[in-house]
Amino acid sequence: MTEPTAVRLARGVVAALLRAGITEVVLAPGSRNAPLAFAVWDAARAGRLRLHTRIDERTAGFLALGLTRVGARAAVVCTSGTAVANPHPAVLEAAHSAVPLVVVSADRPASLRGTGASQTTDQVRMFGDAAAFVDVAEEVELPALDALLAPGAGSPGPLQLNVQLSGALVPVDPWPAADIPSASPPDGPRIAGSRAADVYRARLAEGAAHVLPAGPRTVVVAGDDAGPPARMLAEAAGWPLLAEPSSGARTGPNALRCYRLLLDTDLGAQVERVVVVGHPTLSRPITRLVERADVEVVSVRHAGRWARRPFPVAAEHDAVAAPDSPSPADATWLAAWQEADRAAARRVDALVAAEGEPTPYEVAGTVARALPAGGLLVVGASSPIRDLDLMGAVPPAGQRRLVLANRGLAGIDGTVSTAIGAALGRPHSTRALALVGDVTFLHDHGGLVLGPREEQPDLTIVVVNDDGGSIFAMLEQGDPAHADAFDTLFGTPHGVDLASLCAATRTPHWRVESVAELEHALASPAGGVEVVEVRVRRDNRRALDTALRGLGA
Repeated sequence: MTEPTAVRLARGVVAALLRAGITEVVLAPGSRNAPLAFAVWDAARAGRLRLHTRIDERTAGFLALGLTRVGARAAVVCTSGTAVANPHPAVLEAAHSAVPLVVVSADRPASLRGTGASQTTDQVRMFGDAAAFVDVAEEVELPALDALLAPGAGSPGPLQLNVQLSGALVPVDPWPAADIPSASPPDGPRIAGSRAADVYRARLAEGAAHVLPAGPRTVVVAGDDAGPPARMLAEAAGWPLLAEPSSGARTGPNALRCYRLLLDTDLGAQVERVVVVGHPTLSRPITRLVERADVEVVSVRHAGRWARRPFPVAAEHDAVAAPDSPSPADATWLAAWQEADRAAARRVDALVAAEGEPTPYEVAGTVARALPAGGLLVVGASSPIRDLDLMGAVPPAGQRRLVLANRGLAGIDGTVSTAIGAALGRPHSTRALALVGDVTFLHDHGGLVLGPREEQPDLTIVVVNDDGGSIFAMLEQGDPAHADAFDTLFGTPHGVDLASLCAATRTPHWRVESVAELEHALASPAGGVEVVEVRVRRDNRRALDTALRGLGA
């Protein structure tokens, strides 16, 4: 008996995904996407892909994002209507981070657009120009998908396949395994979480790097996804390396732990040239540095939806290389930064330890120490990644940890799901950790909803719980002049019992009261997904941050 048209079309789409090397599919259930659901089920049973099912499309989108960030190729499959709008935050993050996330949206036939048909809306280019788009209505259109899905095809970012499905939505018989293509191998290992670092390495290999002249006192700024080339440049030239935790470059002797404290000192005032690699977004001192009129900024082009820098750039190149003959003065320049960094780190550690109770800074430092070489750490936006930036010791070159963060738009959306996806996609990690704030955790606690048939990674999620949004306490709105309105508008205390929340999803939960207890919990993972909660104060956060800022001198 001939299979329905919708079933044949869905199988053709899934076959194209497999030929493109997509071996991870996250499915959110629905009726209109039933032909796609049956097709990925058959492909999973045949061993061609791994299937993950989630009830929430937003969670599904970020799970697929996390899988893709660690080098797996992943697609999220959803039904029609509001379902298609829910992965939008993940698509935006992928667009600004140049992550090739694929969204397969089931749709009604085009003839029903503009009518009141159930669950029908305008899904054409639902994500605007944040994602490439193709409408698939007939089997004759399927061959074009191979070129569209090929690794490296088009712009480095998301793709929406909108599949119009009509008629009968369930198969007559299972899809024969012999007819299901095997997945093509991936397009090579990734350096970091997106294509940006891979592209940079390719440019260097092709000899396309611009050789920088010696002379100006230079620092290398490595933002998110800069990759090892930023470290290699700094070491080859003998320049200080100011590397964010998720840069993929924060190792080796040139990387400075307390760089953001040093930029407002006399040493920082001596910087004459900055080489910017990746997507730097963490530090206001870095922003002030690259906006200085007396500093020459050399930018390495980076991938992403908006690649133009938000600050003046003197020159931009596909890749840059160290001077042929580095200046002897560079060794003295680097040594001054290294000594200042060591001194600042000692002062920071002494101040934090003197608090006598757990602080967000100590938690970040403890998590960083618990991550072994080859480990994976996913860090939430707002305070945690900035705390890690200051407290995370710089490991030696060759002992790289993969630190990921959704820095494309730096939102708190979907961080739990991103971490679970990253841990699932990188099972060879020696350890997988996540560091998030309580608001970030609550924003995506639905990521803990895993059915009994779903695969769980070994992942420890450390939640720094200060009962609200402490990041705002350190900004202008945290000034005491706004104290009356602060909690209502920004602090947003929630009073949620995280233990009860975790119990609802049968997620193991530990509440620790000291750094020693945190170290013990991190040294003894329970297996599977677990949550370790550390309660800290919020009322002293602004004063502590102010004290730390003064330790650079």
